[in-house]
Amino acid sequence: MADAGPDGNGNRTGNRAGNGAGDGTRDGNGGRRVELSEVPETLLWNLYMRAAEARRARTVLDDPKAVELVDRVDYPFEETFGTPSPLLAQGQALRVRTFDTAVRAFLDEHPDGTVVTLAEGLETQYWRVDNGRARWLCVELPETAEVRRALLPDEERRRTLARSALDLSWRDEVDPARGVLITAQGLLMYLRPTEVKDLIAGCAERFRGGALVFDAVPRWFSARTMRGEMRTARGYSPPPMPWGMDAGELPKVRTAHPAITDVREVPPPRGRGFYYGVLAPLMRWLPAVRNLRPTMTAIARFS
Repeated sequence: MADAGPDGNGNRTGNRAGNGAGDGTRDGNGGRRVELSEVPETLLWNLYMRAAEARRARTVLDDPKAVELVDRVDYPFEETFGTPSPLLAQGQALRVRTFDTAVRAFLDEHPDGTVVTLAEGLETQYWRVDNGRARWLCVELPETAEVRRALLPDEERRRTLARSALDLSWRDEVDPARGVLITAQGLLMYLRPTEVKDLIAGCAERFRGGALVFDAVPRWFSARTMRGEMRTARGYSPPPMPWGMDAGELPKVRTAHPAITDVREVPPPRGRGFYYGVLAPLMRWLPAVRNLRPTMTAIARFS
């Protein structure tokens, strides 16, 4: 498997998400049993990687909530995904921090705004960056919404909506008066290209003055998942990712809707070691190799 690992937070919109279902019961040891498959199962991979990095003494991501969740969930993490690779875990954590940076910047400008997270699964960003004033809406497929509510119960300012991200009626649940930021972390690559365009256009149409933060995998990465060539040592294979976009194609996102005024990459922070501390930051600037990076995070702003 390439450095990014399965890039999804556990949700596929529509009915193609697989046949798994969240299980809100507890096992005999008091752990919360979770049973998911296909794309929804990737939320557990992401959680596992974040927690593995967060446990390190010199971690790049302070995420005690992720560690708590892994300890609470009854799921065969190691049997399914293998022993966490330090390189993969750090890469996942740095991607997460890139989203955190964008959300913090939004909250600095709009402290009473709304953060809409599309298909974040068991992401624990709220506990890392919340300012005590903003509203949070998590849009999840019903099966993952069930898991999220069981493990991360809704609060006064944070709630989970059981709905497909492609069902744009979720927009009616958002008050745009104080600013809106939408995040799609680990979601778009699991959609068809036309679905990606429609979702971005739907956000731009409704939330003028807002923004969408999203990530993408390059075309080579997408192609390998479509051929089933990405596997861990334990045999776990991430679901196919139909949508890929190379770094040089980022300006094309503006064609999704006239209200999109700016699209630019959000650089990840420097990490630990030679690859994430030296090589990865350089790759972003070198045209010959920038598309070799397994993920890219970007922000699209709306007029």
